[in-house]
Amino acid sequence: MRIHVVSDVHGRADALASAADGADVLICLGDLILFIDYDDHAQGIFADLFGQENADRFIALRTEKRFDEAREFSRGLWASLDGDAWPHIERAVDRQYAELFAAMPTPAYLTYGNVDVPRMWGAHLREGHHVLDGETTEIGGLRFGFVGGGLRTEYRTPYELDDDAYAAKVEAVGEVDVLCCHIPPDVPELLYDTVARRFERGSRAILDAVHRTQPKYVLFGHVHQPLASRMRIGRTECVNVGHFRARGVPYVLTV
Repeated sequence: MRIHVVSDVHGRADALASAADGADVLICLGDLILFIDYDDHAQGIFADLFGQENADRFIALRTEKRFDEAREFSRGLWASLDGDAWPHIERAVDRQYAELFAAMPTPAYLTYGNVDVPRMWGAHLREGHHVLDGETTEIGGLRFGFVGGGLRTEYRTPYELDDDAYAAKVEAVGEVDVLCCHIPPDVPELLYDTVARRFERGSRAILDAVHRTQPKYVLFGHVHQPLASRMRIGRTECVNVGHFRARGVPYVLTV
Protein backbone atom coordinates (compact mmCIF):
# COMPACT_ATOMS: atom_id res chain seq x y z
CA MET A 1 0.00 0.00 0.00
CA ARG A 2 1.19 3.48 -0.90
CA ILE A 3 0.39 6.25 1.61
CA HIS A 4 1.03 9.95 1.00
CA VAL A 5 1.56 12.13 4.07
CA VAL A 6 1.40 15.92 4.29
CA SER A 7 1.70 18.45 7.10
CA ASP A 8 1.73 22.24 7.41
CA VAL A 9 -0.48 22.81 4.39
CA HIS A 10 -1.03 26.48 5.32
CA GLY A 11 -3.40 27.33 2.51
CA ARG A 12 -1.89 25.29 -0.37
CA ALA A 13 -5.24 24.09 -1.72
CA ASP A 14 -3.80 23.96 -5.23
CA ALA A 15 -1.17 21.37 -4.33
CA LEU A 16 -3.43 19.58 -1.86
CA ALA A 17 -5.85 18.64 -4.63
CA SER A 18 -3.20 16.39 -6.23
CA ALA A 19 -1.42 15.27 -3.04
CA ALA A 20 -2.91 11.77 -3.19
CA ASP A 21 -2.23 11.15 -6.89
CA GLY A 22 -0.88 7.61 -7.21
CA ALA A 23 -1.60 6.79 -3.55
CA ASP A 24 -4.14 4.52 -1.88
CA VAL A 25 -4.74 6.95 0.95
CA LEU A 26 -3.72 10.41 2.19
CA ILE A 27 -2.71 11.33 5.74
CA CYS A 28 -2.74 15.00 6.76
CA LEU A 29 -1.03 16.07 9.99
CA GLY A 30 -2.63 19.48 10.27
CA ASP A 31 -1.95 23.20 10.13
CA LEU A 32 -4.32 23.74 7.23
CA ILE A 33 -4.89 27.46 7.57
CA LEU A 34 -2.49 30.31 6.83
CA PHE A 35 -2.70 33.05 9.45
CA ILE A 36 0.76 34.57 9.00
CA ASP A 37 3.33 33.72 6.35
CA TYR A 38 6.87 34.25 7.64
CA ASP A 39 8.27 33.80 4.11
CA ASP A 40 5.85 36.09 2.26
CA HIS A 41 4.46 38.69 4.65
CA ALA A 42 1.77 39.73 2.16
CA GLN A 43 0.04 36.36 2.51
CA GLY A 44 -2.29 35.10 5.24
CA ILE A 45 -5.24 36.28 7.27
CA PHE A 46 -3.27 38.89 9.23
CA ALA A 47 -1.98 40.60 6.08
CA ASP A 48 -5.40 40.39 4.41
CA LEU A 49 -6.93 42.30 7.33
CA PHE A 50 -4.14 44.77 8.14
CA GLY A 51 -1.81 44.95 5.15
CA GLN A 52 1.79 43.85 4.58
CA GLU A 53 3.39 46.76 6.43
CA ASN A 54 1.65 45.82 9.66
CA ALA A 55 2.43 42.16 9.05
CA ASP A 56 6.12 43.10 8.61
CA ARG A 57 6.09 44.84 11.99
CA PHE A 58 4.24 42.06 13.80
CA ILE A 59 6.49 39.33 12.41
CA ALA A 60 9.61 41.32 13.28
CA LEU A 61 8.50 41.69 16.91
CA ARG A 62 7.72 37.99 17.23
CA THR A 63 10.96 36.96 15.53
CA GLU A 64 12.86 39.13 18.02
CA LYS A 65 10.90 37.40 20.83
CA ARG A 66 9.35 40.71 21.90
CA PHE A 67 6.07 38.95 22.54
CA ASP A 68 4.51 41.50 24.88
CA GLU A 69 5.12 44.27 22.33
CA ALA A 70 3.77 42.08 19.55
CA ARG A 71 0.59 41.40 21.51
CA GLU A 72 0.13 45.09 22.31
CA PHE A 73 0.68 46.00 18.66
CA SER A 74 -1.82 43.41 17.44
CA ARG A 75 -4.40 44.44 20.07
CA GLY A 76 -4.34 47.94 18.63
CA LEU A 77 -4.92 46.59 15.13
CA TRP A 78 -7.78 44.33 16.19
CA ALA A 79 -9.37 47.22 18.07
CA SER A 80 -9.47 49.20 14.82
CA LEU A 81 -11.92 46.73 13.30
CA ASP A 82 -15.68 46.90 13.67
CA GLY A 83 -16.76 44.83 16.67
CA ASP A 84 -14.82 42.00 18.30
CA ALA A 85 -11.81 40.47 16.59
CA TRP A 86 -12.96 36.85 16.55
CA PRO A 87 -15.82 37.19 14.01
CA HIS A 88 -13.34 38.66 11.52
CA ILE A 89 -10.90 35.80 12.12
CA GLU A 90 -13.63 33.17 12.01
CA ARG A 91 -14.93 34.34 8.64
CA ALA A 92 -11.43 34.26 7.16
CA VAL A 93 -10.67 30.83 8.64
CA ASP A 94 -14.01 29.48 7.42
CA ARG A 95 -13.26 30.64 3.86
CA GLN A 96 -9.86 28.90 3.94
CA TYR A 97 -11.31 25.68 5.36
CA ALA A 98 -14.05 25.64 2.71
CA GLU A 99 -11.43 25.78 -0.05
CA LEU A 100 -9.02 23.34 1.60
CA PHE A 101 -11.53 20.62 2.45
CA ALA A 102 -13.05 20.89 -1.02
CA ALA A 103 -9.56 20.16 -2.38
CA MET A 104 -8.74 17.44 0.19
CA PRO A 105 -8.64 14.03 -1.56
CA THR A 106 -10.40 10.96 -0.24
CA PRO A 107 -9.88 8.69 1.52
CA ALA A 108 -7.94 10.81 3.98
CA TYR A 109 -7.04 10.46 7.66
CA LEU A 110 -6.51 13.78 9.39
CA THR A 111 -5.43 15.22 12.70
CA TYR A 112 -5.13 18.82 13.87
CA GLY A 113 -2.11 21.09 13.93
CA ASN A 114 -1.50 23.78 16.51
CA VAL A 115 -2.61 26.38 13.93
CA ASP A 116 -6.04 24.82 13.47
CA VAL A 117 -9.49 25.43 14.94
CA PRO A 118 -10.90 21.92 15.55
CA ARG A 119 -14.51 22.97 16.15
CA MET A 120 -14.64 24.51 12.65
CA TRP A 121 -13.63 21.36 10.76
CA GLY A 122 -16.97 19.53 11.02
CA ALA A 123 -18.88 21.84 8.69
CA HIS A 124 -16.43 21.17 5.87
CA LEU A 125 -15.64 17.46 6.13
CA ARG A 126 -16.72 15.25 3.24
CA GLU A 127 -17.40 11.55 3.02
CA GLY A 128 -14.07 9.75 3.23
CA HIS A 129 -12.46 12.30 5.56
CA HIS A 130 -11.64 10.64 8.89
CA VAL A 131 -10.49 12.89 11.76
CA LEU A 132 -8.59 11.22 14.62
CA ASP A 133 -7.04 12.79 17.72
CA GLY A 134 -5.88 10.54 20.52
CA GLU A 135 -7.30 7.64 18.49
CA THR A 136 -6.16 4.73 16.33
CA THR A 137 -7.20 3.07 13.10
CA GLU A 138 -5.96 0.31 10.79
CA ILE A 139 -4.49 1.24 7.42
CA GLY A 140 -2.91 -1.37 5.15
CA GLY A 141 -2.84 -3.93 7.93
CA LEU A 142 -0.91 -1.66 10.31
CA ARG A 143 -2.15 0.14 13.40
CA PHE A 144 -1.87 3.93 13.10
CA GLY A 145 -2.21 6.30 16.03
CA PHE A 146 -2.99 10.01 15.72
CA VAL A 147 -2.20 12.83 18.17
CA GLY A 148 -3.13 16.35 17.10
CA GLY A 149 -2.34 19.86 18.28
CA GLY A 150 0.70 21.34 19.94
CA LEU A 151 2.00 22.40 23.35
CA ARG A 152 1.76 25.79 25.06
CA THR A 153 4.05 28.49 23.64
CA GLU A 154 4.44 32.26 23.64
CA TYR A 155 2.84 32.26 20.19
CA ARG A 156 -0.56 31.25 21.63
CA THR A 157 -1.74 29.46 18.52
CA PRO A 158 -5.33 28.14 18.49
CA TYR A 159 -4.86 24.46 19.37
CA GLU A 160 -2.18 24.38 22.07
CA LEU A 161 -2.61 22.06 25.05
CA ASP A 162 -1.14 21.65 28.50
CA ASP A 163 1.57 19.00 28.67
CA ASP A 164 -0.60 16.68 30.78
CA ALA A 165 -3.54 16.86 28.37
CA TYR A 166 -1.27 16.16 25.42
CA ALA A 167 0.42 13.26 27.23
CA ALA A 168 -3.00 11.76 27.97
CA LYS A 169 -3.73 11.59 24.24
CA VAL A 170 -0.41 9.89 23.58
CA GLU A 171 -1.22 7.40 26.35
CA ALA A 172 -4.68 6.78 24.88
CA VAL A 173 -3.13 5.84 21.53
CA GLY A 174 -0.91 3.24 23.18
CA GLU A 175 1.19 0.81 21.16
CA VAL A 176 0.97 1.32 17.39
CA ASP A 177 2.96 0.54 14.26
CA VAL A 178 2.91 4.15 13.03
CA LEU A 179 2.47 7.17 15.30
CA CYS A 180 1.23 10.28 13.45
CA CYS A 181 1.55 13.63 15.25
CA HIS A 182 1.73 17.25 14.29
CA ILE A 183 4.69 18.06 16.56
CA PRO A 184 7.95 16.07 16.80
CA PRO A 185 9.29 14.10 19.74
CA ASP A 186 11.40 16.20 22.09
CA VAL A 187 14.77 15.80 20.36
CA PRO A 188 16.80 19.00 19.76
CA GLU A 189 17.91 18.13 16.23
CA LEU A 190 14.29 17.55 15.19
CA LEU A 191 13.09 20.78 16.83
CA TYR A 192 15.55 23.37 15.58
CA ASP A 193 14.38 25.48 12.63
CA THR A 194 17.47 26.55 10.69
CA VAL A 195 15.76 29.52 8.99
CA ALA A 196 13.78 30.87 11.94
CA ARG A 197 16.83 30.11 14.12
CA ARG A 198 14.81 28.87 17.05
CA PHE A 199 13.73 25.66 18.73
CA GLU A 200 10.08 24.72 18.37
CA ARG A 201 8.36 22.77 21.14
CA GLY A 202 8.37 18.99 20.91
CA SER A 203 6.70 16.38 23.06
CA ARG A 204 8.45 14.47 25.81
CA ALA A 205 5.41 12.17 25.93
CA ILE A 206 5.96 11.19 22.29
CA LEU A 207 9.65 10.57 22.93
CA ASP A 208 8.82 8.43 25.96
CA ALA A 209 6.31 6.46 23.88
CA VAL A 210 8.98 5.87 21.22
CA HIS A 211 11.40 4.50 23.81
CA ARG A 212 8.70 2.42 25.43
CA THR A 213 6.80 0.96 22.45
CA GLN A 214 9.22 1.33 19.48
CA PRO A 215 6.76 1.91 16.61
CA LYS A 216 8.05 1.40 13.09
CA TYR A 217 7.58 5.10 12.30
CA VAL A 218 6.80 8.41 13.93
CA LEU A 219 5.57 10.90 11.34
CA PHE A 220 5.22 14.62 12.09
CA GLY A 221 5.66 18.14 10.73
CA HIS A 222 5.52 21.51 12.54
CA VAL A 223 9.21 22.44 12.11
CA HIS A 224 9.38 23.92 8.62
CA GLN A 225 13.16 23.88 8.02
CA PRO A 226 14.48 21.30 10.48
CA LEU A 227 18.13 20.75 11.28
CA ALA A 228 17.42 17.02 10.94
CA SER A 229 14.45 15.83 8.90
CA ARG A 230 14.75 12.24 10.09
CA MET A 231 16.38 10.28 12.88
CA ARG A 232 16.35 6.70 14.09
CA ILE A 233 15.65 6.04 17.76
CA GLY A 234 16.12 2.35 18.40
CA ARG A 235 14.02 0.62 15.73
CA THR A 236 11.82 3.70 15.20
CA GLU A 237 12.29 5.93 12.15
CA CYS A 238 11.28 9.49 13.08
CA VAL A 239 10.41 11.49 9.94
CA ASN A 240 9.49 15.12 9.39
CA VAL A 241 7.21 14.74 6.37
CA GLY A 242 7.97 18.26 5.18
CA HIS A 243 6.59 21.75 4.95
CA PHE A 244 3.85 21.14 2.39
CA ARG A 245 3.15 24.83 1.76
CA ALA A 246 6.73 25.28 0.53
CA ARG A 247 7.30 21.91 -1.13
CA GLY A 248 3.89 21.11 -2.56
CA VAL A 249 4.65 17.37 -2.63
CA PRO A 250 3.80 14.68 -0.07
CA TYR A 251 6.05 12.29 1.79
CA VAL A 252 5.60 8.76 0.45
CA LEU A 253 5.27 5.82 2.84
CA THR A 254 4.98 2.30 1.46
CA VAL A 255 3.66 -0.39 3.81
